[in-house]
Amino acid sequence: MKLGAIRWAAMGVFFLVGIPGMIVSSVTDHTGAALTFGLVTVGAVLLLIGATAAVTGRIPPEAVGPPRARDVGAESEGAELEAAIEDLVASGADETKVRDLVRRAVRLGRTRV
Repeated sequence: MKLGAIRWAAMGVFFLVGIPGMIVSSVTDHTGAALTFGLVTVGAVLLLIGATAAVTGRIPPEAVGPPRARDVGAESEGAELEAAIEDLVASGADETKVRDLVRRAVRLGRTRV
């Protein structure tokens, strides 16, 4: 079974069985049934967390933590990019369109990694 199918099944159990089951059984004063639905919902949530962790993968150590010496290069590249944007705007380009284009390029770069 694919992980996507497992995630959909777990969400179905969570939203279609667990939550309504807990609500209905607690309203009708069936505490044992409410507890059972709660435990089923916990199982579905744990399955969702596990499947998501398996699909998402691991965050590389260099992506978190304090800035390193190599990040200084990123700051200078950012300053160069800002200077290039200012040059384009000074030569007559629409600043809003240029900045929107840069935002789109950054988003594209983040999704392709």
